[in-house]
Amino acid sequence: MNERNFRTLDLNLLRVFDEVMAERNLTRAAHNLAMTQPAVSNALKRLRETLGDELVRRSGYGIEPTPVAQLLWPTVRDALQQLRNSLAPGAFDPSTAQNAFVLTMADATAAKIVPGLMDILESEAPGVNLRVLPLTTRDPRDLLESGSADLAIGHFPGVVAELGALHLQETSPRFLYQRLYDGEYVVVMRRGHPLAGRPISLDDYCNARHLLVSFSGRAFGFVDEALAGLSRQRRVVLTVNQFFTAGRVVATTDLLTVLPRHFVEATGREHELAMADLPLPVPAVHVDALWHRQAAHSSAHRWLREAVERASASGFHADTRAAPPVSPKMPS
Repeated sequence: MNERNFRTLDLNLLRVFDEVMAERNLTRAAHNLAMTQPAVSNALKRLRETLGDELVRRSGYGIEPTPVAQLLWPTVRDALQQLRNSLAPGAFDPSTAQNAFVLTMADATAAKIVPGLMDILESEAPGVNLRVLPLTTRDPRDLLESGSADLAIGHFPGVVAELGALHLQETSPRFLYQRLYDGEYVVVMRRGHPLAGRPISLDDYCNARHLLVSFSGRAFGFVDEALAGLSRQRRVVLTVNQFFTAGRVVATTDLLTVLPRHFVEATGREHELAMADLPLPVPAVHVDALWHRQAAHSSAHRWLREAVERASASGFHADTRAAPPVSPKMPS
């Protein structure tokens, strides 16, 4: 876009563009904007003429953005959010708020955090609603970028390493994170399992049959990576995507699984399960809250993050401890 086109640009077109990119559907975007679909289509046409790019193409029941649109959208989103914050800077009052927040996390994490979070809502924010989505990835940035979730909570080692590297390079990352707690994983089996009640050797562990909790569906997890480093492997005969399912299955079979220690009690079957230490070193499991930078200065989102931090601390048992927030230089 040249300087002349920018001076004559109707900024309302950017609001339409942002909504279309978020919904990937013209009908839903028109509904959200209280516009007709022809009006949305006309706005996109005007923006295409100004930018000299097609921006979106029809694809099935929705639309597919062009590379130019994908490159432009994050900047437009950030600018619009900053403008909204500037024009409506009022402080968030949880006692009268009617906000709805969307969180994404695994069931084991939810079992630890959500009860305390509901206590906070009931006492401080009775009008606030929560929706918890199942976490199905170790990289939830697309969910945060699209606005499908306000906060992701889980173990995101690759994302956190990338963001830490950007921070060291003094580059402003698009996503921010905070350490909530450190988790410990243990071997879990039924109480009558032949390996129950004693330390498990590496040979015994590798010779057993295993159940793996995998969000992606891949039958290869962080324990398998650690075993590969020792030139060993185990046989994973069943893969599921929920910790609750894993707890129920191993309670009635001879399969071994690996679960967060704090979660065993939450299964409701702790009297049927036995725990043992893993017979090999594995990387520390850190649970972090991850959010988009554009939400960093929202008072409502700041309250949500603080409530999640308090709920995380209240969910600790004697065998866990809170970890300090990561990188105090990162804006909250």
